[in-house]
Amino acid sequence: MSKALGTVLVGGGSGFIGTHLCNVLKNKGYGVTVISRMPGPQRMTWNDLNDSGLPHGTTAVINLAGQNVLDIKQRWNAGFKQNVFNSRINTTSSLAKAILNAEVKPSIFVTLSGVGIYKPDKYKEYDEDSVGEEFDFLSHLCHEWENAAKLPVCDTRRVTIRSGVVLGRTGGMIKQLYLPFYFGLGGPVAPGDQFLPWIHMSDLTRLILFAMENPKVNGIFNGVAPQTVTNKEFTEAFASAMRRPAFIPVPKFVLDLLLNEERANMLTQGQKVLPKRVASLGFKFEFPDIKSACKEVVKKR
Repeated sequence: MSKALGTVLVGGGSGFIGTHLCNVLKNKGYGVTVISRMPGPQRMTWNDLNDSGLPHGTTAVINLAGQNVLDIKQRWNAGFKQNVFNSRINTTSSLAKAILNAEVKPSIFVTLSGVGIYKPDKYKEYDEDSVGEEFDFLSHLCHEWENAAKLPVCDTRRVTIRSGVVLGRTGGMIKQLYLPFYFGLGGPVAPGDQFLPWIHMSDLTRLILFAMENPKVNGIFNGVAPQTVTNKEFTEAFASAMRRPAFIPVPKFVLDLLLNEERANMLTQGQKVLPKRVASLGFKFEFPDIKSACKEVVKKR
């Protein structure tokens, strides 16, 4: 069956999002090859890619590789910021080069970017037609990330998904929040009225699959749920799903100390981002509202 559907090359396929996506692809009947730092069955390393190019028969390429920006174990210094930058830009550039050098081009190249390309604002609405300006490290990162995926005139479709916070039990923000909320120590991040663009893991992986399987899909897409919520509204929904109180706010200065203010701004500031193009193409969200999304991620496995 995998020969009929094709083989997908996934950069960062062993990570938080990549693991979920690879499971979805395999369940659909696709062949999957993962690029990671560790070799193994149905895997290749980034050095293998640079030396040998795309594996024979690759029909789609997806890059999800990237150092976790909010890893609190890592100090926010020049070295870590360079790792964050390289882990996205270099891997994307390597895949773009491999596609251009391939005798038989894959049908599609999907990459992630982030809603951090849009400047935080409590009133402005952003859709895919909005222009993202460079105003800090993360917005610069998003611009360079997207530029690295650009291909000259080529038969390969290119899709960039600007993802919001991805909600899933096994990683990301939910994994960090689960225990504090479980013990009743959760609360909104001050000031609380900042927007929190988000998407459920299931919908992000389905959106990637939707892009792969629909030849007319190309360009920029906001990978966010249709319901816009504030940090306070997310906190209330998550606490309710866990049946726990959430009265302890997290002051901004605490996050500034833990993460560095530049990185903490990802949590203390936010943007109102809408999935205009996603909706216009008829994509249906499985979890369009924050209450249903939170209930799913906290349910017993």
